Amino acid sequence: MQIKKQSGEIVPFDKKSFHRSLVNSGADLEDANHICDTITKELYNGISTKELYQKAFDLLKKSKSSVAARYSLKRALQDLGPEGFFFEKWVAKIFEVQGYDTMTSQTLTGKSTVTHEIDVIISNKNEDLICECKFRNDIDAKISVTTPMYFLSRFNDLKDNSFTFFNRPFKPQKGYMITNAFFTTDSIAFADCYGINLISWNYPEDKNIKRLTDYHGLYPVTCLTTLTKEEEQTLLSKNCILVRELIKNPVLLDHFKFSNDRKELILKEAVELVDAKV
Repeated sequence: MQIKKQSGEIVPFDKKSFHRSLVNSGADLEDANHICDTITKELYNGISTKELYQKAFDLLKKSKSSVAARYSLKRALQDLGPEGFFFEKWVAKIFEVQGYDTMTSQTLTGKSTVTHEIDVIISNKNEDLICECKFRNDIDAKISVTTPMYFLSRFNDLKDNSFTFFNRPFKPQKGYMITNAFFTTDSIAFADCYGINLISWNYPEDKNIKRLTDYHGLYPVTCLTTLTKEEEQTLLSKNCILVRELIKNPVLLDHFKFSNDRKELILKEAVELVDAKV
């Protein structure tokens, strides 16, 4: 059975991988087996990954909304677009939970006197980092090798200059490129050779976006199945990027004048999503 990715690429349906994605989202084996068997029976050649995802999401939501929310992470990151402004803020959270100070959307002048717009400035007492975010509305997109090549030239133009951030000297020592999509094998090889740190949906295996999100509980509010798209965007505009921030400041929900029952439902899903161990 063949399935069609958002990019138009046709690939074989991998039942084992599909089943694993359900379990990795927190579904128990009984639910994962049932959903996998149900959807397998409904497959047809050329079914889109979007339709396949929606079928699985709907079945998971009937079982437990927080599991469906976790399963929707890739789509939830896509909803931080369309330009990626909120994705940059979400990326900053990856470093903040590890004890770094961060700032987004900063302009730095390089040795060549050329200015560079840096998506995320990252620093602690031991190291200073710069990060370029590559947001893609097509979640199946692949970042080609020319992108880390270009980033390397920008990093080299900045690394010998000193700046001031967080009331202390800042001198870039490492560069990160982070995407909600994928890197090509050439991109990974080039970055590995020149010391550029890459993070994508599936790379590196031990610290990719999915693993970092699950480990640190970095679920964006766009994961929540109990919110509409408009409500999610309103929370993002109020700088509420993470579900955990909503839990910490439930007063943010007062803006919507929800009923107590609706508010409790949203917070219940939020707590279950962040607290679950997967």
